[in-house]
Amino acid sequence: MPVATLDDTAEASLTVTEETIDAYADLTGDDNPIHRDDEYAAETFFGGRVAHGMLSAGVVSAALADLPGDIVYLSQDLDFENPVRPGQTVTATVTVEEDLGDDRLRVETIAETEDQQALSGEAIVMSVPHESE
Repeated sequence: MPVATLDDTAEASLTVTEETIDAYADLTGDDNPIHRDDEYAAETFFGGRVAHGMLSAGVVSAALADLPGDIVYLSQDLDFENPVRPGQTVTATVTVEEDLGDDRLRVETIAETEDQQALSGEAIVMSVPHESE
């Protein structure tokens, strides 16, 4: 299996539902009512229930895993730009922007819904050949 190189891209998508949000909250223990309580969330500046920002970031992780080679996350900077609501699909796109040497790459990371950018940032990953090759 080859390793990721400059300009390689990958994409992953997830349709967010109330059940997805509840499962993420159960898994992480993040029970913030802005994510789980319709009545509470309706009174916030979001005007309704929204997904955890890190749920969208998880879609970025899934896209990184689709780059060539074995991908090891080293760091991630993120700007959360817009909320993701139940019923929206988050699509993450990652693009290798720079070879940093020593198997390390700088990767642009973006997650969008149908109508807006949800988050952006950059990751530093290692891309190494699969050991069986």
